[in-house]
Amino acid sequence: MSIAPYTAVLFASYGGPDKPADVLPFMRNATAGKNIPDERLVQVSGHYELFGGRSPINELNAALMDAVRAELASRGVEVPVVIGNRNWHPLFAETVDGLVSDGHERVLGLATSAYQSYSSCRQYCEDLVRATDGRPLRVDKVDPFWDAPEFAEANARALVAAVGTLRETVGDAPIRVLFVTHSIPIAMNEASSTGEPAARYDAQHLQVAEAVAALASRELGEELGWDLTYCSRSGAPHVPWLEPDVNERLAGVQGEGVAGVVAAPIGFISDHMEVAYDLDTEASATAADLGLPYVRAATVGPDSGFASLLVDRLLERAAVARGERPDDTICRFSTGACCLSRPEGATR
Repeated sequence: MSIAPYTAVLFASYGGPDKPADVLPFMRNATAGKNIPDERLVQVSGHYELFGGRSPINELNAALMDAVRAELASRGVEVPVVIGNRNWHPLFAETVDGLVSDGHERVLGLATSAYQSYSSCRQYCEDLVRATDGRPLRVDKVDPFWDAPEFAEANARALVAAVGTLRETVGDAPIRVLFVTHSIPIAMNEASSTGEPAARYDAQHLQVAEAVAALASRELGEELGWDLTYCSRSGAPHVPWLEPDVNERLAGVQGEGVAGVVAAPIGFISDHMEVAYDLDTEASATAADLGLPYVRAATVGPDSGFASLLVDRLLERAAVARGERPDDTICRFSTGACCLSRPEGATR
């Protein structure tokens, strides 16, 4: 097996601070062009203070990259796997400098996001094009992989384990699964496909949630009731975002005779800040205030099947580049097929 004509893999991620002194500069990078004063950024950066002023994302990305390296090696592929970030070091331009210095001319880009929207797909394309502009390096981005059966299977394994943990507390009483993803502006959601509502960001998550719930229900021998919810809303209050917020839905299910809840973060591939704070801290506290038993399912990052899926996608994209497979990619930056525009309120 081979990833030729590519000679390296570039993980494209959001980035996060490594220490307290990094938090404010990181927040400035993440909100560049939004004219948000430092006073407000200091308030928001309090989330990071709860975790020692550092984000879990960097170590989690390193662990996932190790898993991908190991999976590639198991298939006889030995290539560099490096990281580049949108908002913190190593930034994309820094990583591109290193790749060029090492003689690479064409590499595969893999975003640490499964879904298709401006922030989770097209913006990475824009960032990579900007970082390589005028440089002798081409980065071809792998498509979003939300629709891969292996992605649903990995999430289902995590959900089965979480339901088992909750059942130890609530017995056979009714429970509810709240699938959770990052909210985005309504306008960004509408622009997240080339015209097919069934391919929009919210519809992508609904399809994944349905598949995960079906797989887990079959494994558990019980029909799981579920809702799709959102977290991490930000931006101007007048800009509408996808709802309901997971905290609001927790309050709602309590009045529906539900004895316990599993929060299943299908919108995230690792336990970075949106999971560690929004679900493990904020939503967990909301559930505790409601007296509602609450278990958070794992993200797919540590799942061996997930690393295998990522390597499958790398090999498939390489086969396309060699002309051995049809080019049915949606990540055609030149035509904007991934996401057509940057809508008002796009901040993620």
